[in-house]
Amino acid sequence: MTSYEPAGAAGADLAAPGADLAYDAVVLAGGAARRLGGADKPGVRVGGRALLERVLAACADARTTVVVADPRPTARPVTWAREDPPGGGPLAALGAGLRPTTARDVVVLSADLPFLTAGTVRRLLTALRAAGTDGALLTDADGRDQPLVAAYRASALRRELTTLTTAHDGLTGLPLRRLTAGLHLTRVPDPVASFDCDTWDDIAAARARIREHGPVLDEWISAVKDELGIELDVDTGVLLDLARDAAHNVARPGAPLTTFLVGYAAAQAGGGPEAVAEAARKATALALAWPDEDASDPKPGDTSGAQPGTDAG
Repeated sequence: MTSYEPAGAAGADLAAPGADLAYDAVVLAGGAARRLGGADKPGVRVGGRALLERVLAACADARTTVVVADPRPTARPVTWAREDPPGGGPLAALGAGLRPTTARDVVVLSADLPFLTAGTVRRLLTALRAAGTDGALLTDADGRDQPLVAAYRASALRRELTTLTTAHDGLTGLPLRRLTAGLHLTRVPDPVASFDCDTWDDIAAARARIREHGPVLDEWISAVKDELGIELDVDTGVLLDLARDAAHNVARPGAPLTTFLVGYAAAQAGGGPEAVAEAARKATALALAWPDEDASDPKPGDTSGAQPGTDAG
């Protein structure tokens, strides 16, 4: 019999005192994607970012994130795991992903959720803790349970996985409903965050929604930061205001060039949000003063700016 104990003392939460909000995350990313013709679904881009990266961003504050799949480059470090044999189905993958975790609560996610956010994860954890149940999962637009967008008590998952392993001589090929049938669950309706991408039509719909209805600028900035390997949160409003001032007071091409120079200067100064803010402040002051430069010069015959004891002529 396989026992799904965590890597630690009898499943205890190893976090520091007061870390009762800590959680671990398990992301299942090793499916065959048959409805996508065997494509690398976690690597498919929606809104400029790979689906897997979007999910990892949503659970970025997890203490430990385990991705059940063959290893690949990711924007942030994760722990890799694999069910044995590979392709054994979601329950076998969950069993493998659960083993390295130690937190009391575990968020379980599929890797094909384009609209998952950190807010969704917090909502699930809050619902789980408020209800005192074994788990809290999202339901989709049709009211169907989505057990791979959920927060669970790790002890409840281990209990049920061990029971199923004993009853079926393993977890390979078992459907998820065998697990959820033994759990007391809280349901959280969310037709957007529960949307997953099983087909190319789903991918197309997700891309269209982000480009046409979503916060396009936020999506674009997140995609660029992922692509460039940047983990920096700055006040984009300050940079947009700077770009506007440079375009209005200097020249339109001044907007992108000025913001580039601000970024370069901030990198030279250490690269943190404070460095960006300080460089933006200086550049903004310069842009605002630019059209007033001529007005500040003394006019012909005006001696008011002459220093005492000097020849104004």
